[in-house]
Amino acid sequence: MRPIIGITTTNLKALPGIPEAVPDSWVMSQRFIFAPTMAGGVPWMIPLLEHEEDLRPIYDRLDGILIPGGADVDPAVYGEDRHECCEVSDPPRDRVELQLIRWALDDGKPVLGICRGIQLINLAAGGSLYQDLAAQLEGSVKHDYFPGQGFARDALTHDVVIEQGSRLAGVYGAGRVRVNSMHHQAIRRLGDGVVVTARSVDDDVIEGIELPGHPFMVGVQWHPEALSVSDEITRVLFEQFIDAARSFALVGRRP
Repeated sequence: MRPIIGITTTNLKALPGIPEAVPDSWVMSQRFIFAPTMAGGVPWMIPLLEHEEDLRPIYDRLDGILIPGGADVDPAVYGEDRHECCEVSDPPRDRVELQLIRWALDDGKPVLGICRGIQLINLAAGGSLYQDLAAQLEGSVKHDYFPGQGFARDALTHDVVIEQGSRLAGVYGAGRVRVNSMHHQAIRRLGDGVVVTARSVDDDVIEGIELPGHPFMVGVQWHPEALSVSDEITRVLFEQFIDAARSFALVGRRP
């Protein structure tokens, strides 16, 4: 039985360098599609529909949800004015992802959040973000190893420490793990019930979270989708996510 995995999209114009003249489109990098597919899921790209009555029937047919990386979250989501270092946002995507996560929190539906995704899980639980680590967190190290600056997406750039007994420890083991890194924002204030499961060694930035008591609500700040082909251990993260989605489907929660 292959569970259906919803993968949120982004507005094409929220990506860097896309001219306004380009027609409106919803898109997502193939990396976020291939990783759960190779682990046994059936991918379903989620459009950024405006009305909940159109979005809910899609949600109800999903066994799990993957929230990929992407544009900066609009700081209005967590009640802040925009910092000058906050980059382009995608408010329709913010709205859709927050709604999907909140439904999943209520229903026990598995969610895996990657980079931006970890931030959205935290915001859905009432937390906040650093809009720019370099500007707002004294002593922070470089985390923004973006491909546009000449860095490979699978370049392992810094270490995180994974907490004993966490879901991530069940994948990678507890202790130090070297990860790739393509972000300049990160979790600031934790949301209700959110537990930290990984932190950056050099500056204590939150790199992993989960919600105890939920069947599978996991976020990582790095990009495992860029490592899943080359690294067997990373593939286990997606396999565990797919296993949780399969279990959700088998207990009859999907209409």
